[in-house]
Amino acid sequence: MSLQMVSTVSNSSLLQPGFSLLNFDGHVFFFGQKGWPKRSCPTGVFLLDIKQNELKMKPVFFSKDSCYLPPLRYPALCTLRSNARADEYQYIIHGGKTPNNDLSDKIYFISLVSKTSKKMTFQCIEKDLGGDVPEARYGHSINVVHSRGKSMSVLFGGRSYTPLAQRTTETWNSVVDCLPSVFLIDFEFGCCTSYMLPELQDGLSFHVSIARDDTIYILGGHSLQNNTRSPNLYKLKIDLPLGSPAVTCTILPGGISVSSAIVTQVSDNEFVLVGGYHSENQKRLACNTIVLEDGKIEIVESVGPEWTPDIKHCRMWFGCDMGKGSVLLGIPGANKQIIPDANYFYILRCKGAEEDKEEELITQTCSQTSSEDPGDSTPFEDSEEFCFSAEANSFDADDADTYNEDDEEDESETGYWITCCASCNIDINTWVPFYSTELNKPAMILCSSGTGHWVHAQCMDLSETMLLRLSEANVKYFCNKHVDLNKGLQTPQKVACLKKPPMKPLRKKKTMKLSTSAKKSFLRRLFE
Repeated sequence: MSLQMVSTVSNSSLLQPGFSLLNFDGHVFFFGQKGWPKRSCPTGVFLLDIKQNELKMKPVFFSKDSCYLPPLRYPALCTLRSNARADEYQYIIHGGKTPNNDLSDKIYFISLVSKTSKKMTFQCIEKDLGGDVPEARYGHSINVVHSRGKSMSVLFGGRSYTPLAQRTTETWNSVVDCLPSVFLIDFEFGCCTSYMLPELQDGLSFHVSIARDDTIYILGGHSLQNNTRSPNLYKLKIDLPLGSPAVTCTILPGGISVSSAIVTQVSDNEFVLVGGYHSENQKRLACNTIVLEDGKIEIVESVGPEWTPDIKHCRMWFGCDMGKGSVLLGIPGANKQIIPDANYFYILRCKGAEEDKEEELITQTCSQTSSEDPGDSTPFEDSEEFCFSAEANSFDADDADTYNEDDEEDESETGYWITCCASCNIDINTWVPFYSTELNKPAMILCSSGTGHWVHAQCMDLSETMLLRLSEANVKYFCNKHVDLNKGLQTPQKVACLKKPPMKPLRKKKTMKLSTSAKKSFLRRLFE
């Protein structure tokens, strides 16, 4: 194994724990940025361009018929093929956290529809499901199994927020393990079915799952209820006959007590397990080789790389599978850096030196799922601070298209955690819900003064009744600072104008002209 540092040229602060990577045709795309997408890249999906050990990010476009895809962190993600040997595939994305810490229960299909040297276009479609639909969650896994010529997706594990009926002020934003149910999802008919298996007693999250044909192996994971990392190795077998599916679970020996590990595929039936945690504050620096052959799994310890002192002594790390036996690793940067959120990144190559030289001759690196066998792995994080995802490669594109985060507005001045007024005391680290309608973020209301600005309802001393009334009524609101300036400045109601009939013009009187004899006769009669 070899370890090489990668320098980030720009916008590395977007690469934060919880992101995912998509690999299409050897090109790697970043998804799940920190914060909401901005105008420089409204899709929130970027091409990762790694050339000469430098990492750049370039915006990606969506087709006109695509739906909106929020930047989800810690989602479940895997590839979906029409059959086990198909070359074309698309990605399934389920669940995850939004930048507002809301949990998603939606499922998306994303595929590459066009590719040029300067522009990549994706299509994103939201799928509607019926039946036993999985609740919103994060830190779970999703895999695709193939049996008897049919395919189904299998969803397991994860965490969600405490149910509303069980919440208190102190535990309002607390998370719990999801029930250890196994969900079978048939995308052809859009239906879900859940199964409770006696072998699965505790909920797991941030575990590793590897799928091969009709079998899924689940390794490690963290249980919040027991605060343990499971040493069990579970084997899920899914049979898809003409009738109802059959799901069985077997507990195998030889498991590893680990969470947040990364799996990368190095050959047709061989995988390498790296990273993870023995406990909350203890990283797992050991590596293991996983071999799947003849319906069996074998896990043996392998020689790891020479870790750098920075990696050895850091408290946390995060990263993602890059495909072809390579892993992208990240560790927090020093506090003295100019960019406070910047991280250091490394590429770990798990193959031998000769195999690495052979790969250098290939212009495009294949993804882990593009080999002959569709065995895919889904790694997850065990903490809010970490995440491992999927693949990366270099791409010759015009550097003028590189995304520049410096062109964007400061995120600290927008969103729910702004300083809305001089007396604002809303802090993301200490905030607790104040209104019954709040969950993960404070209620806000728009002040109509000038161009308008948002303020926290709690800072304006609004009662819950008044807040509901203002949200339902179509009226203007002015904050405490601008209310005096706008008193009486209400738009007058429109008054219907009275229709007045047009005035008739005065008629001119007609005059008669008399002859001289007539005038004399008139005067004679007047004086007689």
